[in-house]
Amino acid sequence: MARSKEFEENEVLEKAMKLFWEQGYEKTSMSDLVEHMGIHRRSLYDTFTDKHTLFLKAMDRFEKRTDARLAAGIKQSKTAKEAIQFIFDYMSIGEEGAPPGCMFVNSAVEMACRDEVVDAKAVGAFEKVEHLLVELISWGQQSGEFSDQYTAEEFAEYLHNALTGIRVMARTSVSKEKLQRIFVMTMHTLEK
Repeated sequence: MARSKEFEENEVLEKAMKLFWEQGYEKTSMSDLVEHMGIHRRSLYDTFTDKHTLFLKAMDRFEKRTDARLAAGIKQSKTAKEAIQFIFDYMSIGEEGAPPGCMFVNSAVEMACRDEVVDAKAVGAFEKVEHLLVELISWGQQSGEFSDQYTAEEFAEYLHNALTGIRVMARTSVSKEKLQRIFVMTMHTLEK
């Protein structure tokens, strides 16, 4: 007779996501996962197959979480600049109790050159953010907030590159004030 699961899959996946986000794939052992998730090793394998599959599911969970938070924050923004400021704040400063930086940036730096699936997920997430920036910059150009010296796509590529660098720096001891100054300078490129 099969035993029923003694855990809620979404709760343990959230714990795994945060551990991978904080430590990375290589540094996180199966023992770390079992302990942090609070489940038996057999249950981990039965539910998630292996460490790599669990990691990919954690990346998917991170993406859904990020998408939902960005959509909610942007919806509340009154201007394109305010929406982009929200993206910066969320992606660099983060939220209470969450590891610093971005799981996609961290994973790309650690694994993309040797793991095609991680590379594809990271590139897809980057493209999604860049597309969002194109929409916001277009809004700002149409409303007169931003310059039309370059296309929204060109500005978005530049801004996304800066945001990616800021997300890497957010993992270090660099001050939040310095990250904010870098973002402010970057935003000046959009001004008329």
